[in-house]
Amino acid sequence: MLAKYFRLSEHNTTVKKEVLAGLTTFSTMAYILAVNPSILSRTGMDFNALITATALAAAIGTLVMALYARLPIGVAPGMGLNAFFAYTIVSSMGYSWQFALTAVFLEGIIFIFLSMFRIREAIINSIPENLKHAISVGIGLLIALIGMANAGIIETGMHHVGDGKLDGVILKMGNITSIGPLIALIGLIVSAVLMYKNVNAALLIGILAATVVGIPLGITHFPASGHLVSLPPSLAPVAFKLEFDKIFTLDMVMILFTLLMVNLFDTVGTLIGLCNKAGLLDENGRLPRAKQALMADAVGTTAAGLLGTSVVTAYVESASGIAAGGKTGLTALTVAIMFLLSLFFAPVFAMIPQAATAPALIIVGMLMMGAVTKIDFNDVTEAIPAFLAIVMMPYSYSIAEGIVFGMLSYVLLKVLTGQYKSISPVMYVLSVLFIITFLVK
Repeated sequence: MLAKYFRLSEHNTTVKKEVLAGLTTFSTMAYILAVNPSILSRTGMDFNALITATALAAAIGTLVMALYARLPIGVAPGMGLNAFFAYTIVSSMGYSWQFALTAVFLEGIIFIFLSMFRIREAIINSIPENLKHAISVGIGLLIALIGMANAGIIETGMHHVGDGKLDGVILKMGNITSIGPLIALIGLIVSAVLMYKNVNAALLIGILAATVVGIPLGITHFPASGHLVSLPPSLAPVAFKLEFDKIFTLDMVMILFTLLMVNLFDTVGTLIGLCNKAGLLDENGRLPRAKQALMADAVGTTAAGLLGTSVVTAYVESASGIAAGGKTGLTALTVAIMFLLSLFFAPVFAMIPQAATAPALIIVGMLMMGAVTKIDFNDVTEAIPAFLAIVMMPYSYSIAEGIVFGMLSYVLLKVLTGQYKSISPVMYVLSVLFIITFLVK
């Protein structure tokens, strides 16, 4: 039944390969179960309830991706968007976390309508082929950087020394002989050797090996309670706490616009990059079942607002599962099931240190670099936008910012060189919106 529904033979894959890919993706996404509650709880929200809300929102969004879109992509509350929730809406603007949840809920509703009428799909299809390849490469560099930073291989070196002056370098090598980087390098070597031997679960085995090695080195910790299984924490402190009395304000309009723009291009960029890597784009470079895929994060975000957590988005870490052989929704279904199981086995999944998941991110970053060979660097009006999209993702630590730089420069260069007819109307509209966003900031 699974093979027929997910068309495994058509994609030249198996149930075993898809499940292992799903386990690999979940292993690289599981950190969100601890990180998201840690960030959002700074607004006064209940930490334990946030664990449950995070897991359920991820499971719902990923189930839609699995069963409706049938793509091997996990969905969960997004990094960056949760920081916007906690530090901008609540801390800087002074609104309550209930107000912020209302914004999340409203954004989800808006996204459902945009997805139903294929507006988001039209945006995806309007992106030029070279930019699509550049997005894949840029994402690869970004997630490799994230992996190295998580393990402590790379550190931020710049710091303030007074009077607004900075000292040091932007990035520098970490203490490579410390435990985190050593664990990551061990996992990297194990995964690389297994990949050379064509072992499908190479990345997952590398994560597990690094986790085990981390036990005697003190970086992998057993649960303090001594229990590996527990009942999920109650959702009551954060669920269904919407606050509609202040929604008709300019602040709400700006908050919704920011959430919509950031989430739209994070998701679009991630979907294009991942499906390009998985070989799932059609002959015209278009995303298959784009409407269904975009509906996944729309439904997930709506559920997130009700459950009590921040905006969900397609996860770039899904590239690890794709690299492990995942090609269908069965990979995503495995991820969704694991998020549901994590409600009861959270202490077990919490044992995996970030340094142990870093090798998978680094290797996937390397694999996604392959798309750079498909970019036309002979035409400067194609090469510069692609280059800006690639470098701005890791430099700005944002997929969305990379896409903005790539698309704006593409439109400007094509217009200034008399090639304006090659630009789709959607690209013109998006460029105007980007410029307005910059002016408002």
